[in-house]
Amino acid sequence: MKNKFSERVLKIVAKIPRGKVLSYKKIAELAGRPKAWRAVGNILNKNYNPKIPCHRVIRSDGKIGGYNRGKKAKKDLLKKEGVNFKIK
Repeated sequence: MKNKFSERVLKIVAKIPRGKVLSYKKIAELAGRPKAWRAVGNILNKNYNPKIPCHRVIRSDGKIGGYNRGKKAKKDLLKKEGVNFKIK
């Protein structure tokens, strides 16, 4: 069973619109635990629900970060959605 923080993280990520991204840090802040960005990454790494667009979460330094389906898949999805930033 998921805890409240995990539920908040997944709800926030589910609302990220196509073509936009948020950082792990920003999601942690929005979920009420500003220093828990690593926990956000761990929560998203375990998510396989296609309705939750985990690929739209990147590192705050602009790097792509991890993805449970592989970095190439994440990069390809973001490019396909027209994300307007330089994917590192």
